[in-house]
Amino acid sequence: QLQLVESGGGSVQPGGSLRLSCKISGKIANNYCMGWFRQAPGKEREGVASINRGVGSTYYRDSVKGRFTISHDAGKITVFLEMNSLKPEDTGTYYCAAMRDYCSLHNPLRALDFAFWGQGTQVTVSS
Repeated sequence: QLQLVESGGGSVQPGGSLRLSCKISGKIANNYCMGWFRQAPGKEREGVASINRGVGSTYYRDSVKGRFTISHDAGKITVFLEMNSLKPEDTGTYYCAAMRDYCSLHNPLRALDFAFWGQGTQVTVSS
């Protein structure tokens, strides 16, 4: 079993930045895919970014490309989501998730593929 704990959420003005962290505990292999998802009130959960834990290849939804960066630390036990140029539409609860395989090449941001989830951290972008 894996435990995922997110931190780093908060409230910022449009154009601001936040860095989310996801601490991983438990047994995890290098061929796992780690992802960040978000859910706004009244909307479905959507994939934001994912990373192959061992290889380091990354994937992003179109609306965050060039603004968000997913990465992990040298020990690969913490996954980060660096968010810059934040917009009001980025508001939501952000979840960290893990999948017991490499990220899917066809749909690397599909929530159904991820078996382990954190409790979420709130991000609010508002003036």
